Amino acid sequence: MHSINNETNTTVGGSLVIQAKTNTDTGSMIPVKGVQVKIFNETGNKEIAQYDTDSVGATPLVTLDAPPEKYSEEEDYNKQPYSLYDVEITSPDFLPVEVKGVQIFSGIKSILPVDLIPTNQMTRESQMTRRSINLIQNNQMTRGPEDVISIGPSTLFGDYPPKIPESEIKEMTATGFVVLSEVMIPEYIIVHAGSPNNNSAPNYNVPYKDYLKNVASSEIYPTWPRETIKANVIAIVSYTLNRVYTEWYRNKGKNYTITNSTAYDHAFTYGRNIFDTVSEVVDDYFDTYVRRPGVTQPLLTQYCDGKKVSCPGWMTQWGSEKLGRDGLSAEEILKSFYKNIEFKEAKQVSGNPESYPGYPLKQGANSPPVRVIQQQLNRISNSYPLIPKVPSNGVFGSDTAKSIKVFQQIFNLTPDGIVGKGTWYKLSEIYVAVTKIAALL
Repeated sequence: MHSINNETNTTVGGSLVIQAKTNTDTGSMIPVKGVQVKIFNETGNKEIAQYDTDSVGATPLVTLDAPPEKYSEEEDYNKQPYSLYDVEITSPDFLPVEVKGVQIFSGIKSILPVDLIPTNQMTRESQMTRRSINLIQNNQMTRGPEDVISIGPSTLFGDYPPKIPESEIKEMTATGFVVLSEVMIPEYIIVHAGSPNNNSAPNYNVPYKDYLKNVASSEIYPTWPRETIKANVIAIVSYTLNRVYTEWYRNKGKNYTITNSTAYDHAFTYGRNIFDTVSEVVDDYFDTYVRRPGVTQPLLTQYCDGKKVSCPGWMTQWGSEKLGRDGLSAEEILKSFYKNIEFKEAKQVSGNPESYPGYPLKQGANSPPVRVIQQQLNRISNSYPLIPKVPSNGVFGSDTAKSIKVFQQIFNLTPDGIVGKGTWYKLSEIYVAVTKIAALL
């Protein structure tokens, strides 16, 4: 059964792809083929589409109805700017998952990553015991025999508590206050699913870039101008890295990096779908933050929507949208709100075998970094056979460009065949993951 809607007979619609993966003992994710996926309308009483995942764990791209883009592009509209769908994922080999409230915007590709728990390796009781132990060790929330994930409304549309103002630069001279030696990107963000006053709320151990994509997809609209999305992503990065650098909650005796309470930090929704326009910006600017001149720590870039809540001296999200429409760059947008700031790049965490050379690699290049990506592609292709193998000769020919495009399509990057910073670090990330898996076999 296929989608009722398609690319040729709808004028107002978005698209959705579901990606099924499972977690290995190393923490790496591998794709799952042959999982049944059903998509239902918001009320759950009408099946829209049904597919089985392919060799890279993905469904085909399904086109779905969505409201007009103007609902998300104009501040004065009060209508819900996205349509909602429910997704069911089932397989004899994995615990079932149901995701309610998947958001679809017109003209936007929505991506729903689903983490599946296998059932065929041991009894459900023993497996859930092992899973619970792993999650406790990783500060994650345990999951029941069936996941039901409910995605709440975007913070721009729903009702969420406004940010409680804090000092934008943290005082770090107090006795016992510990900070990192330098600003760096962590491998994971530990998210507390509640306010700091709720000690019983669970924690989630989330890969750093996945966290940024989740927050940005929860807090802004993916139809906004790219420079607006970029400005908001950099603000989210700066805020997050301030919490990381100052070890803000750990200095208060907590065992997490940040909360998902909008009164204290950012909105984060476990298991939600993300958007291609947001994902692409995060892949390019995950290490870019702002700070005050002469100050090491990233600026705690607080913001509000600017419609339901006003926040003089902070960025307003709708204000950033208007400036983006007016043609301002992300740097100009941020400087218009935070004034005297400078832009910096954070140090990469360990785990990436090679650092980005500082310039994009494209067809015609001949250099050692090209050989690095060719070697990584060939190793990755063992786990993702749709990616063609290429000669490891350091020459960026048409075969390498084709292989890169396939890689980019699989991992939701712009399929241009060019290895920019986002593609470079995604190659490194997947290369490290598949070599960890191989070490266990």
